[in-house]
Amino acid sequence: MSRTMKREGPARRPTVRRQPPKTSFGDRMIARMPVSEAVLRKAVTWTILGLAGGAAIVTASWFGVPATIGTAVADSSGQLGLRVEQVDITGLKRMNRETVYAVALEDQPNAMLRVDLTQIRERLLAYGWVSDAYVSRRLPDRLLIHIVEREPAAIWQNGGNLTLIDAKGVPLETVDRDRMPDLPLVIGPGADRQEAAYQRLLAAAPALKPRVKAATWVGNRRWDLTFDTGETLALPQDGAAAALVRFAQLDGSRALLGKGWLRFDMRDPAKLVARKPGADLEHQVPDDGSGAAIDPERLARVGDA
Repeated sequence: MSRTMKREGPARRPTVRRQPPKTSFGDRMIARMPVSEAVLRKAVTWTILGLAGGAAIVTASWFGVPATIGTAVADSSGQLGLRVEQVDITGLKRMNRETVYAVALEDQPNAMLRVDLTQIRERLLAYGWVSDAYVSRRLPDRLLIHIVEREPAAIWQNGGNLTLIDAKGVPLETVDRDRMPDLPLVIGPGADRQEAAYQRLLAAAPALKPRVKAATWVGNRRWDLTFDTGETLALPQDGAAAALVRFAQLDGSRALLGKGWLRFDMRDPAKLVARKPGADLEHQVPDDGSGAAIDPERLARVGDA
């Protein structure tokens, strides 16, 4: 009796489902970005190369490698279009625009990246009219210069020369005698360096300030003020502001200015002495504190006896 045998194939292994590999936090962030992974990896690569290149330049500079490499790069950029083609200057009120061009751009290269902004600013600050200056680039071809000008405050007369100065006494430019601006005149050696103190002195008596037309710095220690009516007031070395305030009070109550007096002397702050034209004697102006008006002719007779 025959028996048919069935050959059994190899036993099947149970199917095992593999879990997908876990992704890192960085990979998940890259996947969420709006750029492709390839673009992002290129950006990272170029950033690393840029940092490495910068480090190499710093190292080369540290060890004394000449700066001709950087100069050559800047010159090449100029050939590619980064050249100074236009200069915009703002802030000018009295200065000549051509003067600013000449001061700022003297010996400067045409390549934009080689223009020395610090040097331009220092040159401008050395010019009398310039109080401050701002210099910047606007690529590819524009240079921006903003000027802050000084404000003229007085005319300084020293010997035969007239010079316009600001409130700090900084010389601005020479003044033509035939075209003098309507500004106070300060006279004498060192008067320019006293301009700030002189302005504070006038500020103490604002009612008299517009009437003062000139001030002479005497002996490098005190002021003689000249008024628009022609009189001169000699102020003391110490306490000049208080003496000027007192004179303003006396003029307000007794109308001293414009009454024919030649000179008032307050070098002794305790008294005011006046002189008439051609008179040999000085006349002390009485101060009884009443504030009553006194006839100038009566003042002229004080002390005549």
